[in-house]
Amino acid sequence: MEPMTDDEQFSKDQPEVVAPALAVAEPYLSQNALHFIDFRLLLSGSGLAIFGQQMLAVAIGWQLYIQTNSALVLGGVGLAQVIPLILFFLPAGYIADRVNRKYIVMVAQLVTMVASLCLALIASMHGPLPAIYGCLAAIGGAQSFSQPANSALVSQVIPEQVYENAMRWRSSMIQLAAVIGPAAGGFLIGLFQGATPVYLLSSFFFLIFASLLLFIHVRPQKSPTGEGRKLSSLISGIQFLGQTKVMLAAITLDLFAVLFGGAVALLPIYATSILHAGPIGLGWLQAADSVGGIVMALFLARRPPFKRAGPTLLMAVVGFGLATIVFGLSHWFWLSFLSLMFIGAFDSISVVIRSTLALVRTPDEMRGRVSAVNSLFIGTSNQLGGFESGLAAQFLGPVVAVVAGGIGTLLVVLVVAGIWPDIRHLTTLRETSQEPAN
Repeated sequence: MEPMTDDEQFSKDQPEVVAPALAVAEPYLSQNALHFIDFRLLLSGSGLAIFGQQMLAVAIGWQLYIQTNSALVLGGVGLAQVIPLILFFLPAGYIADRVNRKYIVMVAQLVTMVASLCLALIASMHGPLPAIYGCLAAIGGAQSFSQPANSALVSQVIPEQVYENAMRWRSSMIQLAAVIGPAAGGFLIGLFQGATPVYLLSSFFFLIFASLLLFIHVRPQKSPTGEGRKLSSLISGIQFLGQTKVMLAAITLDLFAVLFGGAVALLPIYATSILHAGPIGLGWLQAADSVGGIVMALFLARRPPFKRAGPTLLMAVVGFGLATIVFGLSHWFWLSFLSLMFIGAFDSISVVIRSTLALVRTPDEMRGRVSAVNSLFIGTSNQLGGFESGLAAQFLGPVVAVVAGGIGTLLVVLVVAGIWPDIRHLTTLRETSQEPAN
């Protein structure tokens, strides 16, 4: 008798969920990740957490800019969150491959909840700037452990044949939460004339996600064998990416494109000094890229798998750079809003391709460490991109900073396509790679 495959074992472990889905006649329905109850719970919880994080981003940005009127202080928000990510990404990936990933995410959400409550207390007491940065560092530390575990956890609640579809729905939910979150945050700030209610509500959403995780059933994760506790096991995720050129190219594109094109960090300046939109306008601007992202993600969720994934990714990053330049030059609110929508739409394509590659081309026993490296690149690009934009805006002005970032993004595409030609020829995301797997 032949041993069962992972997908067959998954079906055996969860007959009430998998069997009905696989029994459907239409091929599309059998490939729909939403047919799995545990994926739906994980998706819903992640969406609520992103909703809370986006509300926090609006509240912190508005509070700090009103309090200090400094672009450099806004840039420090990203720096405070990315430093813990840099410090902890190696142990976070190591732990995610050895400890139950569900409980890692749960603890991280509880830590984020406590930090949000502390931000509410600081805001109500008009506390000092170092205390705010301390809370942001705690949130960054929690996310450094949560992100790799959460990304790898997806593979433990669905069979492999629906990974790409799952990433498309996950992108849609995250973008939906990111649309509603900033708008809600801006509305609450305008309604209550302060950020405290936003922090309190955000902490509630983190608590809900932690509670939902209790009801999610996951497949046992594969533990690394023959590695022990050697230093090489900590850096094996980096080594794996170094040998998998297509994944390395995709992650590098995201890293430098968002690093140079970090216009979102300057939205409080644009909303107040350039577009004169106020806190509610800031909320809508903060949500604009997610509006474009969710439209694109929902469109992709109903489409068949990519057939020319590499060229599609390169063109998406080109579009991201061009839209960033238009936003930087715009002094009209609705043109700025539309530009941010295109930024989000193009970024959504990049996210789906990159996240699917990380799932389908990484062994389960290494997914935590590879996801940790991926999270470092994402976090570095987002948070350091915000710091870079704030620093550039402080000395060059916001318009020059954003436009230069868009031009830098276009140059990154040319460099990456030249260094890693494999990305130009990538067809399907599941195609067999000729590169070494380890």
